[in-house]
Amino acid sequence: MSNPNTIDRILDVAEALFAEKGFTETSLRTITSKAGVNLAAVNYHFGSKTQLVHAVFARTLTPFCDALEKRLIANVRDGDEAFSVEELFEMLVETAVEVHGGDTGRFSTFMQLLGLAYTQVQSHLRTFLGERYGSVFQRFVVHLKMAAPDLPPQELFWRIHFSLGAAVFTLSSYDTLKGIMNNDYNMNITLAGTVKRLVPFMSAGIRAEVPAKVD
Repeated sequence: MSNPNTIDRILDVAEALFAEKGFTETSLRTITSKAGVNLAAVNYHFGSKTQLVHAVFARTLTPFCDALEKRLIANVRDGDEAFSVEELFEMLVETAVEVHGGDTGRFSTFMQLLGLAYTQVQSHLRTFLGERYGSVFQRFVVHLKMAAPDLPPQELFWRIHFSLGAAVFTLSSYDTLKGIMNNDYNMNITLAGTVKRLVPFMSAGIRAEVPAKVD
């Protein structure tokens, strides 16, 4: 029961199935069948499907958030000099890429899961992510506020989510976009090149003029 290979196999299969089919649509029976284990193994190692979902996220989010926090702390500026919006988004995306060691498949799967965390009704997951990783996100937001001091808080909220939405969509479908660029434009794009295109777009969205009146 305690074989670490069993744990990794369950997590690998659950991660791929959750990303492909969603959390609600993926049953424990499907996971155990594809992983070649019985239900007792899942219950023993994780306790429940909810805990398995949390473990799938924690496997990547913990090293990502640890690395991001270290970079934010290590690069603190002297005096009142703030990070630029571009620097912050570069730090965010590059850290996510580095955590996956250049494995674009795993990276895309992770981005798909992040998207599902917001688009599917999983209140337990949002609570888990907020409690476990909220402090790192808030540290990032504080720096973003310093980089864009004129944005009202509610406008910054929208723009952060617009920017992260663009990042999740683009990076979760990287392989598809790579194929389109190759077939339609005869260009062989890289993940690093995609990030270099994405970061200025996200940054420009943060800096865009605030509409005079929005309902």
